[in-house]
Amino acid sequence: MNGYNFTERARKVLALARDEAGRFRHEYVGTEHLLLGLLREDGGIGAAVLRNLGVDLAGIQQKFDEILKTGKAPALAYPELPYTSRAKKVLELAMAEARDLTHAYVGTEHLLLGLIREEKGIAAQVLSYAGVTERAARAEALRLLGADQPLDRPEGTSEVAAVTVEIRFTAGTVRRNVFPTVAEAIEFLRQ
Repeated sequence: MNGYNFTERARKVLALARDEAGRFRHEYVGTEHLLLGLLREDGGIGAAVLRNLGVDLAGIQQKFDEILKTGKAPALAYPELPYTSRAKKVLELAMAEARDLTHAYVGTEHLLLGLIREEKGIAAQVLSYAGVTERAARAEALRLLGADQPLDRPEGTSEVAAVTVEIRFTAGTVRRNVFPTVAEAIEFLRQ
Protein backbone atom coordinates (compact mmCIF):
# COMPACT_ATOMS: atom_id res chain seq x y z
CA MET A 1 0.00 0.00 0.00
CA ASN A 2 1.90 2.99 -1.35
CA GLY A 3 5.31 1.70 -0.26
CA TYR A 4 4.45 1.32 3.42
CA ASN A 5 5.41 -1.91 5.11
CA PHE A 6 2.43 -3.08 7.15
CA THR A 7 3.61 -5.09 10.14
CA GLU A 8 2.52 -8.68 10.54
CA ARG A 9 0.12 -7.63 13.29
CA ALA A 10 -1.36 -4.83 11.16
CA ARG A 11 -1.90 -7.27 8.29
CA LYS A 12 -3.55 -9.63 10.76
CA VAL A 13 -5.88 -6.81 11.87
CA LEU A 14 -6.93 -6.32 8.23
CA ALA A 15 -7.55 -10.07 7.82
CA LEU A 16 -9.52 -10.20 11.07
CA ALA A 17 -11.56 -7.20 9.91
CA ARG A 18 -12.59 -9.21 6.84
CA ASP A 19 -13.48 -12.12 9.12
CA GLU A 20 -15.64 -9.79 11.22
CA ALA A 21 -17.39 -8.48 8.11
CA GLY A 22 -18.09 -12.09 7.12
CA ARG A 23 -19.32 -12.95 10.61
CA PHE A 24 -21.87 -10.15 10.38
CA ARG A 25 -22.67 -11.16 6.78
CA HIS A 26 -21.71 -7.72 5.53
CA GLU A 27 -20.65 -7.22 1.92
CA TYR A 28 -18.02 -4.62 2.84
CA VAL A 29 -15.28 -3.91 5.38
CA GLY A 30 -16.10 -0.80 7.39
CA THR A 31 -14.42 1.06 10.22
CA GLU A 32 -16.37 -1.04 12.71
CA HIS A 33 -14.79 -4.20 11.28
CA LEU A 34 -11.32 -2.62 11.41
CA LEU A 35 -11.80 -1.79 15.10
CA LEU A 36 -13.08 -5.30 15.83
CA GLY A 37 -10.03 -6.71 14.04
CA LEU A 38 -7.78 -4.45 16.12
CA LEU A 39 -9.44 -5.67 19.31
CA ARG A 40 -9.05 -9.32 18.30
CA GLU A 41 -5.33 -8.80 17.54
CA ASP A 42 -4.73 -7.92 21.15
CA GLY A 43 -0.94 -8.37 21.12
CA GLY A 44 -0.21 -5.18 19.19
CA ILE A 45 0.44 -1.66 20.36
CA GLY A 46 -3.01 -0.50 19.21
CA ALA A 47 -4.82 -2.80 21.64
CA ALA A 48 -2.23 -2.08 24.36
CA VAL A 49 -2.93 1.65 23.98
CA LEU A 50 -6.66 1.06 24.46
CA ARG A 51 -6.10 -1.20 27.47
CA ASN A 52 -3.72 1.32 29.06
CA LEU A 53 -6.31 4.06 28.54
CA GLY A 54 -8.80 1.98 30.54
CA VAL A 55 -10.97 0.85 27.63
CA ASP A 56 -12.95 -2.35 28.20
CA LEU A 57 -12.03 -4.25 25.01
CA ALA A 58 -14.47 -7.09 25.68
CA GLY A 59 -17.20 -4.55 26.40
CA ILE A 60 -16.66 -2.87 23.03
CA GLN A 61 -16.79 -6.23 21.26
CA GLN A 62 -20.01 -7.07 23.10
CA LYS A 63 -21.52 -3.68 22.23
CA PHE A 64 -20.78 -4.25 18.54
CA ASP A 65 -22.48 -7.65 18.77
CA GLU A 66 -25.55 -5.88 20.13
CA ILE A 67 -25.72 -2.93 17.73
CA LEU A 68 -24.48 -4.27 14.39
CA LYS A 69 -27.22 -5.73 12.27
CA THR A 70 -26.56 -8.98 10.46
CA GLY A 71 -26.57 -8.57 6.69
CA LYS A 72 -27.93 -10.91 4.05
CA ALA A 73 -24.65 -12.05 2.50
CA PRO A 74 -23.54 -15.67 3.10
CA ALA A 75 -21.63 -16.10 6.38
CA LEU A 76 -18.21 -16.32 4.76
CA ALA A 77 -15.16 -14.10 4.95
CA TYR A 78 -14.49 -13.03 1.38
CA PRO A 79 -10.90 -12.10 0.58
CA GLU A 80 -12.19 -9.57 -1.95
CA LEU A 81 -14.65 -7.68 0.25
CA PRO A 82 -14.37 -3.99 -0.64
CA TYR A 83 -13.45 -1.37 1.93
CA THR A 84 -15.93 1.43 2.51
CA SER A 85 -14.75 4.95 1.71
CA ARG A 86 -14.37 5.60 5.45
CA ALA A 87 -12.30 2.43 5.94
CA LYS A 88 -10.08 3.49 3.03
CA LYS A 89 -9.72 6.88 4.71
CA VAL A 90 -8.61 5.11 7.91
CA LEU A 91 -5.86 3.31 5.99
CA GLU A 92 -4.76 6.59 4.39
CA LEU A 93 -4.69 8.27 7.80
CA ALA A 94 -2.73 5.33 9.27
CA MET A 95 -0.11 5.71 6.54
CA ALA A 96 -0.01 9.47 7.20
CA GLU A 97 0.52 8.76 10.92
CA ALA A 98 3.42 6.46 10.10
CA ARG A 99 4.93 9.09 7.81
CA ASP A 100 4.46 11.88 10.36
CA LEU A 101 6.15 9.77 13.03
CA THR A 102 8.94 8.94 10.56
CA HIS A 103 8.21 5.23 10.83
CA ALA A 104 9.06 3.00 7.88
CA TYR A 105 6.10 0.76 8.71
CA VAL A 106 2.40 0.89 9.52
CA GLY A 107 1.59 -0.85 12.79
CA THR A 108 -1.54 -1.40 14.81
CA GLU A 109 -0.87 1.88 16.64
CA HIS A 110 -1.10 3.75 13.33
CA LEU A 111 -4.34 1.91 12.47
CA LEU A 112 -5.79 2.94 15.84
CA LEU A 113 -4.82 6.58 15.29
CA GLY A 114 -6.31 6.41 11.80
CA LEU A 115 -9.58 5.06 13.22
CA ILE A 116 -9.73 7.92 15.72
CA ARG A 117 -8.77 10.64 13.22
CA GLU A 118 -11.38 9.51 10.68
CA GLU A 119 -13.99 10.89 13.15
CA LYS A 120 -17.25 9.98 11.35
CA GLY A 121 -17.26 6.19 11.13
CA ILE A 122 -18.82 3.83 13.62
CA ALA A 123 -15.40 2.97 15.07
CA ALA A 124 -14.51 6.61 15.74
CA GLN A 125 -17.87 7.15 17.43
CA VAL A 126 -17.44 4.07 19.62
CA LEU A 127 -13.89 5.09 20.58
CA SER A 128 -15.08 8.62 21.38
CA TYR A 129 -17.91 7.22 23.51
CA ALA A 130 -15.31 5.08 25.33
CA GLY A 131 -13.41 8.30 26.14
CA VAL A 132 -10.48 7.72 23.78
CA THR A 133 -9.04 10.95 22.41
CA GLU A 134 -6.51 11.29 19.62
CA ARG A 135 -4.13 13.14 21.92
CA ALA A 136 -4.24 10.51 24.68
CA ALA A 137 -3.94 7.61 22.21
CA ARG A 138 -0.97 9.20 20.44
CA ALA A 139 0.80 9.98 23.72
CA GLU A 140 0.31 6.42 24.97
CA ALA A 141 1.44 4.94 21.64
CA LEU A 142 4.59 7.07 21.74
CA ARG A 143 5.20 6.06 25.34
CA LEU A 144 4.93 2.39 24.40
CA LEU A 145 7.12 2.86 21.33
CA GLY A 146 9.75 4.49 23.52
CA ALA A 147 10.07 1.29 25.54
CA ASP A 148 13.12 -0.93 25.08
CA GLN A 149 11.21 -3.58 23.12
CA PRO A 150 8.68 -2.08 20.69
CA LEU A 151 5.82 -4.53 20.29
CA ASP A 152 5.07 -3.93 16.64
CA ARG A 153 8.24 -2.93 14.78
CA PRO A 154 9.03 -5.35 11.93
CA GLU A 155 12.44 -6.98 11.76
CA GLY A 156 14.94 -5.13 9.63
CA THR A 157 13.38 -1.72 10.28
CA SER A 158 16.04 0.78 11.24
CA GLU A 159 15.93 2.62 14.53
CA VAL A 160 14.55 6.14 14.71
CA ALA A 161 17.28 8.60 13.71
CA ALA A 162 15.43 11.68 14.94
CA VAL A 163 11.98 12.80 16.02
CA THR A 164 10.55 16.05 14.72
CA VAL A 165 7.82 17.74 16.74
CA GLU A 166 5.86 20.30 14.78
CA ILE A 167 3.51 22.64 16.63
CA ARG A 168 1.05 24.65 14.53
CA PHE A 169 -0.44 27.67 16.22
CA THR A 170 -3.84 29.12 15.32
CA ALA A 171 -2.10 32.30 14.13
CA GLY A 172 -0.52 30.20 11.38
CA THR A 173 2.98 30.07 12.82
CA VAL A 174 4.83 26.78 13.09
CA ARG A 175 7.44 25.73 15.62
CA ARG A 176 9.62 22.70 14.89
CA ASN A 177 11.89 20.91 17.33
CA VAL A 178 14.10 17.94 16.45
CA PHE A 179 14.98 15.40 19.15
CA PRO A 180 17.45 12.50 18.95
CA THR A 181 15.09 10.11 20.77
CA VAL A 182 11.37 9.49 21.11
CA ALA A 183 11.70 9.78 24.89
CA GLU A 184 13.10 13.32 24.62
CA ALA A 185 10.29 14.33 22.26
CA ILE A 186 7.70 12.93 24.66
CA GLU A 187 9.32 14.77 27.57
CA PHE A 188 9.16 18.00 25.57
CA LEU A 189 5.47 17.43 24.80
CA ARG A 190 4.67 16.83 28.46
CA GLN A 191 5.99 20.30 29.40
